[in-house]
Amino acid sequence: MQHVLALDLKDDPALIAEYEAHHRAVWPEVQAHLRRHGVTEMKIYRLGTRMVMVMHTDDTVYDAARMQAASESDPVLVEWEALMWKFQAPTPWTPKGSKWIELQKVFDFRSPPV
Repeated sequence: MQHVLALDLKDDPALIAEYEAHHRAVWPEVQAHLRRHGVTEMKIYRLGTRMVMVMHTDDTVYDAARMQAASESDPVLVEWEALMWKFQAPTPWTPKGSKWIELQKVFDFRSPPV
Protein backbone atom coordinates (compact mmCIF):
# COMPACT_ATOMS: atom_id res chain seq x y z
CA MET A 1 0.00 0.00 0.00
CA GLN A 2 1.18 3.52 -0.69
CA HIS A 3 0.65 6.34 1.80
CA VAL A 4 1.37 10.00 1.01
CA LEU A 5 1.72 12.38 3.96
CA ALA A 6 2.63 16.03 4.45
CA LEU A 7 4.33 18.08 7.16
CA ASP A 8 6.01 21.48 7.24
CA LEU A 9 9.43 22.54 8.43
CA LYS A 10 10.12 25.67 10.41
CA ASP A 11 11.11 28.45 8.03
CA ASP A 12 14.77 28.65 9.04
CA PRO A 13 17.48 27.68 6.50
CA ALA A 14 19.89 26.52 9.24
CA LEU A 15 17.25 24.27 10.82
CA ILE A 16 16.26 22.89 7.41
CA ALA A 17 19.91 22.07 6.64
CA GLU A 18 20.26 20.35 10.02
CA TYR A 19 17.03 18.39 9.45
CA GLU A 20 18.29 17.17 6.09
CA ALA A 21 21.64 16.21 7.63
CA HIS A 22 19.82 14.05 10.20
CA HIS A 23 17.99 12.32 7.37
CA ARG A 24 21.24 11.45 5.62
CA ALA A 25 22.09 9.45 8.76
CA VAL A 26 18.78 8.23 10.21
CA TRP A 27 19.38 6.33 13.44
CA PRO A 28 19.47 2.52 12.97
CA GLU A 29 16.83 2.11 15.69
CA VAL A 30 14.44 4.31 13.69
CA GLN A 31 15.08 2.28 10.54
CA ALA A 32 14.55 -0.98 12.47
CA HIS A 33 11.27 0.40 13.86
CA LEU A 34 10.04 1.17 10.34
CA ARG A 35 10.96 -2.32 9.09
CA ARG A 36 9.36 -3.99 12.14
CA HIS A 37 6.09 -2.21 11.45
CA GLY A 38 5.83 -3.11 7.78
CA VAL A 39 7.30 -0.02 6.12
CA THR A 40 9.04 -1.33 3.01
CA GLU A 41 10.00 2.00 1.44
CA MET A 42 9.94 5.63 2.54
CA LYS A 43 10.96 8.79 0.69
CA ILE A 44 10.62 12.39 1.83
CA TYR A 45 10.56 15.28 -0.65
CA ARG A 46 10.78 18.98 0.17
CA LEU A 47 9.67 22.18 -1.56
CA GLY A 48 10.52 25.20 0.56
CA THR A 49 9.20 24.31 3.99
CA ARG A 50 6.58 21.78 2.80
CA MET A 51 7.53 18.11 2.96
CA VAL A 52 5.79 15.16 1.36
CA MET A 53 6.47 11.60 2.49
CA VAL A 54 5.74 8.65 0.22
CA MET A 55 5.61 5.46 2.25
CA HIS A 56 5.02 1.93 0.98
CA THR A 57 3.86 -0.67 3.46
CA ASP A 58 3.31 -4.39 3.74
CA ASP A 59 -0.28 -4.28 4.93
CA THR A 60 -0.10 -7.77 6.40
CA VAL A 61 2.15 -6.12 9.03
CA TYR A 62 1.48 -2.37 8.93
CA ASP A 63 -0.96 -0.83 11.40
CA ALA A 64 -0.63 2.94 11.84
CA ALA A 65 -2.03 2.99 15.38
CA ARG A 66 0.21 0.13 16.55
CA MET A 67 3.26 1.77 14.96
CA GLN A 68 2.43 5.09 16.66
CA ALA A 69 1.93 3.42 20.05
CA ALA A 70 5.27 1.60 19.69
CA SER A 71 7.05 4.84 18.82
CA GLU A 72 5.60 6.50 21.93
CA SER A 73 6.81 3.70 24.23
CA ASP A 74 10.37 3.28 22.92
CA PRO A 75 12.78 5.77 24.55
CA VAL A 76 15.02 6.00 21.46
CA LEU A 77 12.07 6.73 19.18
CA VAL A 78 10.70 9.27 21.67
CA GLU A 79 14.11 10.96 21.57
CA TRP A 80 14.17 10.93 17.74
CA GLU A 81 10.66 12.39 17.51
CA ALA A 82 11.49 15.11 20.03
CA LEU A 83 14.62 15.98 18.02
CA MET A 84 12.64 16.05 14.76
CA TRP A 85 9.98 18.33 16.29
CA LYS A 86 12.74 20.93 16.73
CA PHE A 87 12.63 21.31 12.92
CA GLN A 88 9.03 20.41 12.10
CA ALA A 89 5.79 22.36 12.16
CA PRO A 90 2.23 21.21 11.46
CA THR A 91 0.64 22.29 8.19
CA PRO A 92 -2.25 24.75 8.52
CA TRP A 93 -4.61 21.76 7.98
CA THR A 94 -3.04 19.36 10.48
CA PRO A 95 -5.27 18.45 13.44
CA LYS A 96 -3.95 19.58 16.83
CA GLY A 97 -1.62 17.00 18.34
CA SER A 98 -0.72 15.43 14.98
CA LYS A 99 2.40 15.68 12.85
CA TRP A 100 2.44 13.95 9.49
CA ILE A 101 -1.03 14.03 7.93
CA GLU A 102 -2.16 11.77 5.09
CA LEU A 103 -2.98 13.53 1.82
CA GLN A 104 -6.16 12.92 -0.13
CA LYS A 105 -5.62 11.53 -3.63
CA VAL A 106 -7.29 13.73 -6.23
CA PHE A 107 -5.94 12.20 -9.47
CA ASP A 108 -4.60 8.82 -10.51
CA PHE A 109 -3.38 8.23 -14.07
CA ARG A 110 -2.11 4.87 -15.23
CA SER A 111 -0.86 4.40 -18.72
CA PRO A 112 -1.86 1.09 -20.31
CA PRO A 113 1.00 -1.34 -20.98
CA VAL A 114 2.59 -0.98 -24.41
